[in-house]
Amino acid sequence: MGTMGLALPWKARISSVPRERGTRVEPSEHFAGGPNSGTVDATSEDTALAAACRSGDLRAYERLYAMHGARMKNLARNVLGNPIDAEDAVQETFLKVQRSIASFRGQSSFVTWTYRILINTCYDARRSRLRKKEIANDDSGETQRPEPRAPGAHPSLRMALERALAKLTQHQRDVFLLYEVEGFRHAEIAGMLEMTETASKNTLFQAKKNLRMMLEPPRNSAAEAR
Repeated sequence: MGTMGLALPWKARISSVPRERGTRVEPSEHFAGGPNSGTVDATSEDTALAAACRSGDLRAYERLYAMHGARMKNLARNVLGNPIDAEDAVQETFLKVQRSIASFRGQSSFVTWTYRILINTCYDARRSRLRKKEIANDDSGETQRPEPRAPGAHPSLRMALERALAKLTQHQRDVFLLYEVEGFRHAEIAGMLEMTETASKNTLFQAKKNLRMMLEPPRNSAAEAR
């Protein structure tokens, strides 16, 4: 998968203690009216936006991009590891939304449906990139250059977490990114990843447990003996 260019809120700590409501990690890109607003107005806007896009109103697609484009790019960058692939994935996602809007049945929110397309597009891009790397390695035998990492205030912590995240399963890594980094609720993640809400919660719990095991410093054996 290469080095991940994560845009993480580095003040957040991976804790086993349940957080009180309202203390959740803020998403890296937060927009009024986004998928986390949870208000009646947001639901109504989502429905109206879907209807306008279905009718072919280009202004509706512009509105969708204005509301979620930056956040979608951030999510894609976290999944794919670099901004160039992220930009391509978001552009491809909007093309897919336009081509398949007639198939939207409203079983989830329009925004959740759009993010599901984005995630699947990122998965396809990631698989394609891995295949190309395998072919390049077979042909040249040269070591691949690591992808550039986004600059951060705490590079050692960033690198440690990137390495730990890379060792998680795909589902664990994606649920962690969607919940802890992007701030989606489990109900939204379930719709995006086509899993149950309970499975999303359990996957996050396992991801955080695995990350704590990998990131916690080894205990001093002498101290344990006391």
